[in-house]
Amino acid sequence: MALVDARNKQKVQSICTRAIHAGESRTKYADSITTPIVQTATFTFSSSKDIEEYTRKGKEHFEYGRYGNPTATIAEKRLADLEGAEDCVVFSSGMSAITTTILSLVKSGDHIVITDDSYKKTLEFCRSYLKRFGVECTIVSFGDYRALDNAIQKNTRFIFSESPTNPYLNIFDLKKLKKIAQKHNVLTLIDGTFGTPMNQRPLEFGIDLVLQSATKYLGGHNDILAGAVLGRKELVDQIRALHKSMGGVIDPHCCYLLLRGIKTFPLRVQRQNESALKVAKFLESKSSVKKVYYPFLESHAHYAIAKEQMSGGGGVVTFELHGSLEESKKFLDALELCFIGPSLGGVETLITHPALVSYYDYPREERLKLGISDTLFRLAVGIEDVDDIIRDLQNGLDAVQ
Repeated sequence: MALVDARNKQKVQSICTRAIHAGESRTKYADSITTPIVQTATFTFSSSKDIEEYTRKGKEHFEYGRYGNPTATIAEKRLADLEGAEDCVVFSSGMSAITTTILSLVKSGDHIVITDDSYKKTLEFCRSYLKRFGVECTIVSFGDYRALDNAIQKNTRFIFSESPTNPYLNIFDLKKLKKIAQKHNVLTLIDGTFGTPMNQRPLEFGIDLVLQSATKYLGGHNDILAGAVLGRKELVDQIRALHKSMGGVIDPHCCYLLLRGIKTFPLRVQRQNESALKVAKFLESKSSVKKVYYPFLESHAHYAIAKEQMSGGGGVVTFELHGSLEESKKFLDALELCFIGPSLGGVETLITHPALVSYYDYPREERLKLGISDTLFRLAVGIEDVDDIIRDLQNGLDAVQ
């Protein structure tokens, strides 16, 4: 489906076309159809004049791998195009993108607000490590917009959240978030990894920065680590400057694999959207399943917001079984198609049990306070035939019964 550019009323190429061609010239080195891997750490200058034109006149030229690479630049341009952003910086991982972005935006004495449904490591960084630098953090309950409004102080720099969240796939009302942020003149940051630029585009709702773990749907094959931050150029420039010092650089070969993954990203996500909805409906119909969480199920608490903000529900389905931890283990052990693994967004279907994996080091009482029950599962639907996925899940449910 093609979009329409509101500025000139011209039809813009569809996301499927842009995912393949955006950000690169039609003619490439050696007439290659794919983006070349510029596998070098250092770039040379032809003469002193060449150096001066670069340093004094701003002539486009690469200098050192930590400061930029042609393969990485193509990836940044393509991701910015898909997200509708002015600029983008790619990183060696999603967490590198998050931590570098946060550090670039705050100074000692600042304050930030983050929702409690954010990724475990993001919360850990904000409430523990930032304190070492004199930055305070307030954690508010996801969806409590009054508490969010009240949490903002005179020295608050930004509001950070995910949407959809992990693992319950809660959806932030981006219009409400922006309204609160404008009232207090603070920035807004959204981790949009679960939404992807295919299903949700927070920048179009006025969000200032979007962060992506490109390891997931954008790479799409469970074979790279990568991250990205996207938004207005002046903000991205600020982040890029710190990125050069922090050194969380993505290597050229990884960028090549990321670009290759992006080419099929819209097709994969469309398939995962369709399959995940079918799986969610299947699980919801089973008496042995206590609860299913999926944004495009009418039973989801944020169904109306999801339908308004998103074009697809995504590839993740979270559910709880009736029973105990031992029955959860029986369910997992009976699966033959679904791999047991903690990530998501790839072509293979993965299932994880947060109590045994992500929160294994938490006492059971603490896990339960966080909503991590003994029978909670997160299923990341791949692109296998959906009937085969459902058949495998049925085998697991049969083992429990």
